[in-house]
Amino acid sequence: MTTAPNLISIPSEAQVPSLSVTGPCATITLNRPARRNSLDDGDLRTLLSHFGTVNTDTSVRVLVLTAQTTGQPRPVFCSGYHVGGFDSGEHDPFLFEKVPDALERMRPITLCALNGSIYGGATDLLLACDLRIGLQGTEFRMPAAALGLHYYPSGLRRYVSRLGLNMAKRAFLAAQVLKCEQLEALGLFEQLVSAEEFDATVSAWVDKLVGLAPLALQATKQSLNEIAAGQFDEPAMRERERITTRSHDFAEGRKAFAERRHPHFEGR
Repeated sequence: MTTAPNLISIPSEAQVPSLSVTGPCATITLNRPARRNSLDDGDLRTLLSHFGTVNTDTSVRVLVLTAQTTGQPRPVFCSGYHVGGFDSGEHDPFLFEKVPDALERMRPITLCALNGSIYGGATDLLLACDLRIGLQGTEFRMPAAALGLHYYPSGLRRYVSRLGLNMAKRAFLAAQVLKCEQLEALGLFEQLVSAEEFDATVSAWVDKLVGLAPLALQATKQSLNEIAAGQFDEPAMRERERITTRSHDFAEGRKAFAERRHPHFEGR
């Protein structure tokens, strides 16, 4: 992975999700391995705060979402929302859905480094990311119906958009465990790799993404997400096209292609 001096380092106090920024790559790490990285309301608010920090740092081109799994008998990326939170008198019933919604709207390209199995609402964090690297042999389960819960609308949309209606029904209506290999066959993952290959694979993808033109990537990401959400806005997309065709990055890309060298993009 491309290295540079840390710009930001927010420690994992009280085991809340941590944020670090190294050069053009930010990494958010879920940090409660002893509790299978389940998320409480404080964790969710921390994630939203980290997203805001990353979005305002225009030097960040890629955000990696991963988890601490050290000491777990079998790796679990996240077991979802900590169910005890539902009975809290201060619980905000809309808080959880704000997190994947915000993650989907992030300015940088988002890469989920899924280094363990994933359950419940955390599956929507995986789906909200733009790209995904997974650990071989891990599993995916959505037990909402088994708990008596109708899922929130934007999460259902992401399920159908990313997995298709039939697999979304299998996940929700049967509440069955799905192997990540099944989801890879649907195109959900860029790669599923062994534990030995995992870190190097994630680093290679980060290097690939930070080498692309950020202005074009971010504009295209926004347009693709709007199309997927049924919000096709041709004038807005034409304006993004116009901006990129007149950009310094497009001129640099053409020049580098003609000179048979790697381009140096600046995001302008």
